[in-house]
This record gives sequence, C-alpha cells and structure tokens, in this order.
Amino acid sequence: MTEGSARLSQRPAKPLSNGAQAALPLGASDEPLVVPRIAAEDSAAVSEPSRALALADFAPPRTGPVDGLVRWAYRLGVPPSVLAAPLRKPARPRLLATVQSPLGGDRAQGMALRAGFLLVAGHKLPTQALDFSFPSRLTLPFQRAVHSFTWLRDLSSCAPREQCTAVAERLLAGWLAAIPEPAKGPAWSVEHAGLRLLTWLVHAPLILSGEDGALRTKTLAAMERTARWLDRHVANAGDRLGQVAGWCAIVAAGLLLPDGRPRRLYGEAGLLRALGELVSDDGGVLSRSPLAQMEAIALLVDLRACYAALGREPPHALETMLALLVPPLLTLRMGDGGLGSWQGANAVSAPTVAGLIEASGVRTRPAQDTRYWGYQRLAANKGVVVMDAAPPPRARHARAGCASTLAFEFSHAKQRIVVNCGGAELAGGQVPLRIEQGLRGTAAHSTLMLGDANSTAVLINGEVGKGVEEVEMVRAQVAIGQRRALRIEASHNGYAARFALVHRRILMLAADGIELRGEDLLEPAGRRGQRGKIGFAIRFHLAPRIDVGLAEDRRGAGMALPDGSYWQFRLGGDSGEAELAIEESLWVDGQGRPRANRQLVVEGMTSRGGGRFPWLFKRMG
Repeated sequence: MTEGSARLSQRPAKPLSNGAQAALPLGASDEPLVVPRIAAEDSAAVSEPSRALALADFAPPRTGPVDGLVRWAYRLGVPPSVLAAPLRKPARPRLLATVQSPLGGDRAQGMALRAGFLLVAGHKLPTQALDFSFPSRLTLPFQRAVHSFTWLRDLSSCAPREQCTAVAERLLAGWLAAIPEPAKGPAWSVEHAGLRLLTWLVHAPLILSGEDGALRTKTLAAMERTARWLDRHVANAGDRLGQVAGWCAIVAAGLLLPDGRPRRLYGEAGLLRALGELVSDDGGVLSRSPLAQMEAIALLVDLRACYAALGREPPHALETMLALLVPPLLTLRMGDGGLGSWQGANAVSAPTVAGLIEASGVRTRPAQDTRYWGYQRLAANKGVVVMDAAPPPRARHARAGCASTLAFEFSHAKQRIVVNCGGAELAGGQVPLRIEQGLRGTAAHSTLMLGDANSTAVLINGEVGKGVEEVEMVRAQVAIGQRRALRIEASHNGYAARFALVHRRILMLAADGIELRGEDLLEPAGRRGQRGKIGFAIRFHLAPRIDVGLAEDRRGAGMALPDGSYWQFRLGGDSGEAELAIEESLWVDGQGRPRANRQLVVEGMTSRGGGRFPWLFKRMG
C-alpha cells in the first residue's frame, strides 16, 4: 500500500480500487471537470506517514530497585505512610503546594454560578435545586458537571478569589453532606471521581481558604478518601479516557498530599500504560470525539502544573503525549478557529480551542492526514474541508458514537458553509434528550443516506452497532488543466450487507479554495448488481444565517452568506432523476445551543445496480 492510501477496517479488507475517470458536467457554459485516476506515484508523493506510537515511549519511568519495590508494595495495599516513613506517625492531612494551572475557564459560566445558576450545555439550573444524591433527576451533562466539579475552573476565572470562595464552599458543603462516603451512582464513576479529585487539588485555594475550618478538614479527608478509592477502582473505568482521568488524579494526589511518594510511583506507572492505550497511532483518542480529545489534553496540562508546583519534572511521556494529541485536534479546526461537529461534539468555539492549545504549550500545525484517527483535512488558500474517512468507534470506545462515515464540513475564510448537526453528547442541556439518537444518525450529517437507513446502527447509551466495517481511502494532489486541486476518494461498506451497494465519495478542493467539487457513487458490492430501485438522499447541512434559494430548474441553489459572499450549488448532469430541495435543520453551537439552519437535500431513486451523483459548491464573483 502506498503512503497516500489507507484502509481502516474492523475485518480484513479488499484491495483498494482507485476508480475510473468520471466527468462532472456543469452546464453549457462550464467546462466539464474530469476527476483523474490517481497513480501510485502521485499518491505516495503527497502524504506523510503517520507517527506510530512506540511502546517504549509510554513504559513506566526507569527507577531503582527500591522504587520498584515501593511501587509493588503499594499495589499490594501497604499503607503509604508505612512505605514513606515507617518510624513516624502518619502526617496530618494538608496540601504540600499551591497549583497554578494555565487553563482558563468560561467566564460566563462562572458569572452564572455567582448569580445562583449552574450553566451547562446552554441550560441554566438554580444551584439551590441541585440534587446530589443517587438516583437524581439531573441529566447526564449536569451529572458530569456537578460530580466532577469542573465548574471550579469557571468560577475561578470570573472574579478575584475572595468573591468566589463563598459560592464554592456552599456547593462543596452540599455535595459532601449528600455523599459522605463512596457509593453507587455517577458521583463514583472512575472518570468523575478522577476529575473531581484533580480539580479539587488544582483549585484548592478556592475551597480551602475560607473561614470554615470544619469544612476544610472534611474536604482534605474527602481528598484522601477519593484517592484511596481510585487506587482500588481505577481499572474499572468505562473506557481508556476514564482510566487516564483516574490515574492523573492518583498521581496528583501522590504529589500534593503527605506521604505521597508510593502513590506517585504507583500512579505514574499506571498512567503511562493507560496513555499508551488511549490513542490511535497518530494521536487521536479512540472514541474519535473532539470533546474527549480536549479532555485528554486538559488532564495532562493540569497534571503538568501539579509537577511544576513542586518543582519536579514530569515523566517525558507526558510531553510526548501532549505533542501527539494537539495536531489531530487542529485537524478538525475550521476557518473560524472553532472545531467541526463530529462524534456527538458540538462546534466548540474558537476562543475555547485557542485557550487550550496555548495552555498545552504545543506549537504545531494541523495534521492533514490522521488516517488512524479517521479524519482527513484539505486546506487550500482560505478553504478548509474536513472529512470523516473511517468507521465509527468500536462499541467499547464510543461515547456518543455517530453514523457519520464519509460526511464532511466545509468553510471558507471565517465562514462555515457545510456543517453537521452535532451536539448529541450535550443532550440534556438545551439539546432535548428525545433527539439525541437522531443527532447521531446519518441524516444529521452531510453525507449520503440509502433507504432511510443509517450507515451504521445507532444504539442507546452512545454505542453503535453493525454497519461500516471498513473504509478505503486515498488522497493526492491532482492537476486539472492549468489548475491544481487536493483530492480525497473514500468508500465504505455500511450498506453492502443490506442493499448490496458500496458508497464511494470523491471530494476535490481547488487550489484557490473557492471551489469544492464532489461526487457520490453507489457501486455494486458483488460482481453483479441487483435489479430494481432504492431511495437515496444526499444531505448538505448549511451553517446558520445562510439565505438559500432554489434555482428554477431545481438543479441548483444560490446561497447568500453572512460574510457578504455569494455561493452556488449545482448538481451535475449525470444525476439522473435526483431533485434538489431545501429543508429545515439545526446546528449545535459552541455554547451548546441548537440553532435553526437549512439543508440542501438531493433526493430520488437510483438503480440497485449503482449510480453516480456529481455536485459543486462554488463562490461566484
């Protein structure tokens, strides 16, 4: 296989076909576009190989025999005070240093807390109405915020500490009164407990500097109790990211709590193993979620700050992992600096992304070809295209798994043009729970849907079922006359078992960035196509505030964008009986708010023997 091609699959795959030439006629006045065959030497010339994770990078740090013995004894359950100082009494609970994290919070959410409201996913809930017990009526986004205490970062970012301490202490006291000991429920999932302990340690001045000495004593005892619980249960996390959150908290507790050296040694070994299992070979987390990718970066940034508070150097693998995690995240960055909507994530805002990248200290460019994580990026002049070119995450990794294979997003300059709906992971805030599964379906993404069926089955609890098992992909630079263009061709077998058809999509972004040509093809999965016809729909969800109108021939549409530009969408001449329509849609923005938008829908019937549907987005004038 050449470096420019990839096969992502959950079973052995067939050899990749580069496809035949195809012409895209656009009308009498337009020159037809020929999508050229990609030669092997072209493919190899444009793509850089992804960096593979080396197991040695994430091996436990080398220590002497004494440290190895201490780690082994702690893992067996020997108390840390006995291992750290066997001839003296256990040290009283206290913190050994004050942490200065470079991560900033959301000022608006912090101000809402000071006003008596918890603002999560665009929805406000009075803090007096918070139910900390289990079971409770809190939706999943609120459960996560309440039990992980991530709101402490927002509170610390909105005003001087003296003005925020009373709010933080009141909410903390309510939580400790309702949940005095480890128990069942969301408060004691490994991920929430790990996030909670790490946040308590990093933002300790906000919860320990008040005048309530009894609360301070209870909080320090809760920190130690949570650390001991994580020591025993961290391996039971729901996924690798949850494990990493737990291990980060264990290491932070080993750094900042007395007699912590045995816990730190134990935690570092576990953390580095979990980090090696967290990501694909090019640095993308296995859930393929941008929100999970951001959480992984934030965890390591906070943990690095804990090391810095004590003047210690973190293991080299932490910096290695940060350097791996940031470029794939930037792959999903659109022209406005925010992230695209993938695998249940909303369109995270540009300031949030920029703040996280600055805090990480990693200075790099977006990765164009994250084939193992599954996203492909085309960037030409001011045009940016991001495509999902991989199967959905496996069930054991999925958080809000989506049937989005071969969907794409498109932006020009700071204006988004084609988007996905996104936001399923925020359902329970302003996004209604009843539409969560719909937002994860194929119809909520800018791709082809066959027979009103998802390309991969969308199940409850964020999981996905059968469907896409392999994706074949090739990318290259191509010449069309005197022009150059970036080209991706990918196909998936999600409809092969049900309809005996393979969906192949070609995207080509011109070098000037103002023209995106595409073609969706349906090809027989076997040697012979079946008889009859089947319905299909190709959806292009448009960004909010785009005024769109159909052409008289219903083969095209004009779009007036908020930035003042005018774009045209046209169907190619070989699209058969397909017709273009405009329908309502929605898009979940960076604050978790659903916003009304429109979608272009190419809909019709096609032969079970296959079909081809070329189309074009082009800036006019």
